[in-house]
Amino acid sequence: MVMSTDQPSGMAPLATLNQRFLARLVDTVVLIVIDVLVSVVVYGDDLSSPTDAGGGKQAVATVVTFVVYFLYEGFMTAARGQTLGKRMLKIRAARLVDGEVPGGDGWTRAAVYALPGAFGVVLVGPLFWLLNSLWCLWDRPYRQCLHDKAAKTVVVAAV
Repeated sequence: MVMSTDQPSGMAPLATLNQRFLARLVDTVVLIVIDVLVSVVVYGDDLSSPTDAGGGKQAVATVVTFVVYFLYEGFMTAARGQTLGKRMLKIRAARLVDGEVPGGDGWTRAAVYALPGAFGVVLVGPLFWLLNSLWCLWDRPYRQCLHDKAAKTVVVAAV
């Protein structure tokens, strides 16, 4: 693969789109587990037949789920550049400027990725999430998603 001359020297090669997709798939399973646990807490005994006419419980469950997911993404990315999915696929987020672990920029990356999901009730979140995730398909030279651009990160092989 030919890299842009703008890539900082010594940075690991970019992760493949397949690696990124599979890592995100694993992290989506984490999101589903969080959602189930939050739903059990929010709906309590009503979980078997959730009749939330006003949508209040659903809104609370959605917001809490994505806030918890944001904390998961933010902590893992800031500390190591890797969520569970990225660890399994041997890739990591790195600062574009020097290839280092994102640190505080990991929280920015997580916020732009996860928090719009809290607006799922009004469909804004899912549409943004789709556009954000697909952005790397046409972005050049670094195949960044919108959350990468906001945090000035790239996804590279973990060496």
